[in-house]
Amino acid sequence: MHCLSCVHASKQGGVKCVNHKISVSRNAKEDWDAICDVCPTLALSMDAKEYTVEECVQEILKDELFFKREGGVTFSGGEPFLQSDFLIDLLKVCKEKGIHTAIETSLYTDLENVQKALPYLDQIYCDCKLYDENLHKQYTGVSNEKVLKNIAYLLQSNKKEHVIVRTPLIPTMTASFENISSISRFLVSCYGDVHYEILNYNPLAQSKYAYLDMEYCFKENPKMYSKDRMQEFFFKLNYIFGYMKVARNFLSLRKVNKMSCRLIVNVETIRVGLNIDYSFIYSLLCVSSQHYMTCV
Repeated sequence: MHCLSCVHASKQGGVKCVNHKISVSRNAKEDWDAICDVCPTLALSMDAKEYTVEECVQEILKDELFFKREGGVTFSGGEPFLQSDFLIDLLKVCKEKGIHTAIETSLYTDLENVQKALPYLDQIYCDCKLYDENLHKQYTGVSNEKVLKNIAYLLQSNKKEHVIVRTPLIPTMTASFENISSISRFLVSCYGDVHYEILNYNPLAQSKYAYLDMEYCFKENPKMYSKDRMQEFFFKLNYIFGYMKVARNFLSLRKVNKMSCRLIVNVETIRVGLNIDYSFIYSLLCVSSQHYMTCV
């Protein structure tokens, strides 16, 4: 039994009673505060609150005691950069107070916003879901041009060692060897020692869609990938990163003086590669050295 107070308070059809159940259309332009106020049982309430920068900082400082041992604040969402001005102002205050800052972002924002925020960030977690632009448009509705541009900027900045790029493995969408390979090669081309993670599919997302009355992308929710399947992805990554880093480092020659050069090769990286032909590595080293010396 419903009192229907919220239905009567709704002026734009945001709240309806359908088949004896209350249906809420969250995108409707309603006076939601007024609708929540008329609910006598508080069954309908807002789960968010507006804060000023100062108010938000006061909330953060309530946990200040926990920040002293590798703690800090992570700005997440949603997408933090959707409120870029507020985010940057808040980051500035956090740094003034010596609070470690981190962000989790899709990086779908203008490069200018990333440039403004970067000086005040200690750790960056960002997504690279799909490398192919057409597939990115198909599944997200937007181009990945901004995302890739921002990732390249971060991986060539003075904070590159504090950037972690992640790909969530979503069945039939992002979880293909071709996609992972393309992303890996792109990342290594930006920074050879990039920190890249692949995340197992999370089936719990379906419940969030149901809560928001949104249609989920799968009719039958897939299960998380098995340990063996995840190992296949890691195996592939080890090969790509091992091979690509070695190839990149062969060409990363530093001049010591006019008569010699030094090769920067990460031996541990070589070892994680699969079935790498070490005679090929040696020959490539020699060719690279000769080429470098002829160019000096």
